Amino acid sequence: MNPLDSTQGLPTWLIILLAIAAILAVLALVNHAVARWAERKHPPAGAFLDVDGARLHYSDRGTGRPVVLLHGNAVTGDDYNTSGVAERLVGPYRVVIFDRPGFGHSDRPRGRSWTAAEQADLIQAALARLNVGPAVVVGHSWGTLVALALAERHPASAAGLVLLSGYYFPVPRLDALMVAPAAVPVLGDVLRYTISPVFGWLTMPLMKRAMFAPAPLTERFKREYSTALALRPSQLRATASDGALMMTDAAGLSARYGDLSMPVAIVAGDGDKVVSPDHAERLRGAVPNGTLRVVEGAGHMVHHVATEQVLEAIEDVAKRSEAALKDGAFAPRPVAGGAAGGA
Repeated sequence: MNPLDSTQGLPTWLIILLAIAAILAVLALVNHAVARWAERKHPPAGAFLDVDGARLHYSDRGTGRPVVLLHGNAVTGDDYNTSGVAERLVGPYRVVIFDRPGFGHSDRPRGRSWTAAEQADLIQAALARLNVGPAVVVGHSWGTLVALALAERHPASAAGLVLLSGYYFPVPRLDALMVAPAAVPVLGDVLRYTISPVFGWLTMPLMKRAMFAPAPLTERFKREYSTALALRPSQLRATASDGALMMTDAAGLSARYGDLSMPVAIVAGDGDKVVSPDHAERLRGAVPNGTLRVVEGAGHMVHHVATEQVLEAIEDVAKRSEAALKDGAFAPRPVAGGAAGGA
């Protein structure tokens, strides 16, 4: 029996709707299969910690003063390994890297807005569980908002900040409007499981070039970055939600930048096509104890292209915060449980 025979006599509009539904169903099955394949190919390399109803994937390596690394959108915590930053820090520092909620192998429970403040509260609770004292907190791109929220809401947890290629002030952005539909419940679920991954595969080469421009992609990034992992429906939900919240988060945080007393190092690429380095210049004037490095020839992925300068900024903040640590300016936080293992 020809399946098309059953459509005879049906209105044309209904046949079109049935065809679209069938195509979307196939896309959903394919995208689900690709996502599971990506997770098998890139299994978690660290440990897991259940905090406030969320399961966080993290790595905890090295000894010495703690450095906490918070990644941006479209990547995972492993981005700090791919850039070479983490491996250079391990040894003299205790390096703790988190997959932010919904990225990598961390989940992102529904029913919460997951603003920068909520993510910062979750990270702080995780740091307490891991018995991580006042840390140098490094944030890249969207991760700078979480780092700033952590410093504003839990100043005893942040001995200093290193902020890379951040968006700090509520300047309108076209990309925030573009990702908004994928962040809407129901509609967003349909898009993320069907059309959005396909669109992502088509545009990812251009997006990666824009992230690095004017510098070329590094060979290690080409080799180790997983497009399939980034385009899973679950991570697309996190990426879209964060993008939609970006302006409101920056608006709330920017009003309190002048209250930050810890040392802050700001690093930006002069050719950043994703976030204008004007944000870095403006932040330097807003924080009381900040320094600014604008790296010539670097773009948004400044930690990949100018790794040495980023490491120097981290070392500088670590040294500048030593006096406050010795003076007892940071009160030790109580440990709310033991560590859940390291990587």
